[in-house]
Amino acid sequence: MIISQSPYRISFAGGGTDLPAFYREDYGAVLSATIDQHMYVTVHRRFERNIRVAYSTTETADNVDAIHHDLVREAMTLTGVDEPLEITTIGDVPAGTGMGSSSSLTVGLLAAFYAHRGQIVSRERLAAEACRIEIDILGKPIGRQDQYASAYGGLNYIRFNPDDTVEVQPIPCDASVWAELQARSLVLFTDQTRSADTILKKQSEGTADRMDVLRQMRDMAWQMCTVLAGKGDLDQFARLLHEGWVLKRSLGFGISGDAINAQYEAARQAGAQGGKLLGAGGGGFLLLLAPPDRHDRIREALGNPRELGVSFSRTGSRIIFISDH
Repeated sequence: MIISQSPYRISFAGGGTDLPAFYREDYGAVLSATIDQHMYVTVHRRFERNIRVAYSTTETADNVDAIHHDLVREAMTLTGVDEPLEITTIGDVPAGTGMGSSSSLTVGLLAAFYAHRGQIVSRERLAAEACRIEIDILGKPIGRQDQYASAYGGLNYIRFNPDDTVEVQPIPCDASVWAELQARSLVLFTDQTRSADTILKKQSEGTADRMDVLRQMRDMAWQMCTVLAGKGDLDQFARLLHEGWVLKRSLGFGISGDAINAQYEAARQAGAQGGKLLGAGGGGFLLLLAPPDRHDRIREALGNPRELGVSFSRTGSRIIFISDH
């Protein structure tokens, strides 16, 4: 048996500029950090002569082409794995909550299948091939940040170039700033889930009309990087996070709505210095930054919603278990 572990991510700024509709006209960039919440993939040889895949449902197939789960099917095809296997996927966080779960799954599947074949591949290859599966083969209207964040891990400035190359630059952030950022972070569930594909499809189609706003969002990612790498002024970082969310909401596309806007404003009134919806928008988790002594007040103002404990992680996708058989 082989088990891969691939992290989810929190995106602070630049989301949407990793879409081809933007970065092929003018480079895109995001600032993101992986967290200690993961997607797990197990791969185990199967005695029966078919393939069993267990996720939110369970399916069996006589061959790879007959597998309904599109990410499993295409990851097996790309890695050249076609044999009786038992494959399971387990996520710490549900899909549709803005954590990049589908891309973490794709990266984790590739890592596990390559390990099953006895191959060690680079982080760059895992990320690039995950993008190939999701964007080029399956035609999903998504960007490239989640695949690279999950494959590499850590706090990174990720740049997307017009020639489709991607540069991952770790941020030299002092350990005390990293710990304080973690202490100030609240990640609260909005009680709404959504399909990011719908929002991202609308955004891709409307990108040409909103290039100036997207450029400001991209440039804000770099400003936030310089704050973390410089004096580590987290008050300024939180203000920039707020400005970035105001910009992103101005794009439209169903990114936010009345209920989420009301939650955000209530959090601000209770002491949050900045925040944003994670992922494409429309629901999922709300990230808020505030001094720790304001956290209880914010929780109460939002009705004590379900909360995701935030612990940042510097580890990208990896194999965490290999059995002797």
